[in-house]
Amino acid sequence: MNSDQPDLPEMETAPAPPDAPFRLRFVYVDNFKSLVEFHLNLDAFTCLIGLNGSGKSTVIQAIDFIAQLFKGDVSGWLAQRQWKPGDLNSKLVGKSNIHVVLEVSRGTTKFIWVGSFNRTSMKCTGETLEIGKKVALAVSNGHCWFGDASKERKLAEQTKIHFEYEGSILSQLKDEVLPDRLLSLKHFLQGIASLDLLAPHLLRKKTSQSLGALGMGGERLSAFLYELSTAQRQALGKQLKEAYPHVSDLVTRSLRAGWKELGVNEHFGGKKVYTEARHINDGMLRLMAILAEVLTDAQFLLFDEIENGINPELVEFLMDTLINAKQQILVTTHSPMILNYLDDEVARKGVQYLYRTPEGFTRAVPFFEIPSMAAKLKVMGPGEAFFDTQLALLADEIATMPKPDKDDDRADPR
Repeated sequence: MNSDQPDLPEMETAPAPPDAPFRLRFVYVDNFKSLVEFHLNLDAFTCLIGLNGSGKSTVIQAIDFIAQLFKGDVSGWLAQRQWKPGDLNSKLVGKSNIHVVLEVSRGTTKFIWVGSFNRTSMKCTGETLEIGKKVALAVSNGHCWFGDASKERKLAEQTKIHFEYEGSILSQLKDEVLPDRLLSLKHFLQGIASLDLLAPHLLRKKTSQSLGALGMGGERLSAFLYELSTAQRQALGKQLKEAYPHVSDLVTRSLRAGWKELGVNEHFGGKKVYTEARHINDGMLRLMAILAEVLTDAQFLLFDEIENGINPELVEFLMDTLINAKQQILVTTHSPMILNYLDDEVARKGVQYLYRTPEGFTRAVPFFEIPSMAAKLKVMGPGEAFFDTQLALLADEIATMPKPDKDDDRADPR
């Protein structure tokens, strides 16, 4: 593969302080499974609710797919999920490319990335990035340009792309040639981690190395925990003891040929008992994986059906951990119990109701902006309001609500 890199001009330094977090504020996806002209606003903590088949898991898959555009291994991601490129696009419409719009903020700086992914070439054949309303990157017709680009720029001022890549061109450009703000945005989007496929039988596996990630199903948990820093392992052990008071130590050790084993030391009636991962209960393993990911440098974490396998008495502990995490968090749930642990303001901003239109398209609306739900929240807790509602009846009420502003320039990338 040709590794030639285009020359990038100097760009001004981002005004945001170095510790200001990135936040993904808005996602538009068109032609990804049931997501057709789909819009979603995101907060620091977002919770998706809705009936089975409404598209909650699809939204997590779509955001994880978007992360892969910036990691540059879409084909590997498809293989892990046992999908083919043709599985990505919606069967409800006759469109070809998948269109994406992202709005990301950092402090007062706004980043808007627009991309059109071609399933045949496995890359974004068109993309633009605006930073503070100035075009910082554009790709079109096999050429790219950087800086204050515009459609009127002459072909001579563009750079022909001589190398192969998957996803976004940013996935292939070397870090050292990217201006600070482009590099920071790239790292944020690469730092999206999905734990939507965690499976107990995979969490129990012995592995030799983690490659810096838990694995799509948690299959590298033992090596992942082994490779955490001492401080991270101690913090994880402390959290685990809060959830399971009889646990005294989290144990990770290297075996012959480099395989890593995971276990816990527990105390019962003054007796110390070591339990290897293959005998640890499903809920503890799942909680280990979630808590460990929160301790890492991942910047946006996705969890499908967060309550799965977790004892009800531990849900409050888990939710407190996620709501106070340094990362941006997105979860899906079927359980009113999850909403019980959200204060009203977090619920108003972060709970999104998903439903399907008669055409089969997934749509999202802030749950507590639905008039009947806003009224309930005045006298009930978020979980009580959820429990007291027949979700299937909300679509008719939503149809009478004012439509989103059609002038929103983020809505359609074409």
